[in-house]
Amino acid sequence: MSKYIHTNRPGFLLGLIDFCTAGLFFLIYMPLGLQDEIDEILGKRTQHYWVAYVLGIPTMFIYTLVWMARIAEELRSKAKALGIEGPYTSWWHMFGWNTFGVLLFGPAVATYRFFGTLNKVERKLNEN
Repeated sequence: MSKYIHTNRPGFLLGLIDFCTAGLFFLIYMPLGLQDEIDEILGKRTQHYWVAYVLGIPTMFIYTLVWMARIAEELRSKAKALGIEGPYTSWWHMFGWNTFGVLLFGPAVATYRFFGTLNKVERKLNEN
């Protein structure tokens, strides 16, 4: 039986929904198991998304963006360690698309790549 059952998350759609709700969507989505999966995959407890979101408010969400970019970079490292072929998410991919591509659906593109990498990692871990 597979440990990770959500290995085909639609990253672009999730990113688009999150963008349209100013990040509020992930305040609900993350605690429904995604945060625990990420923590388990990375082998450590990460800061809760809601904390990063609240700390992002006074920083115009720069704090939240850096938090997500850091998670993306750690996920990229995990994918490489498992021998998964790219493309991967990364710190610069997450930060760049969310910053410079904000007017061109950039956050949805960044989230698409993030979930693409997460889906690959979870499928690989299910094989083992």
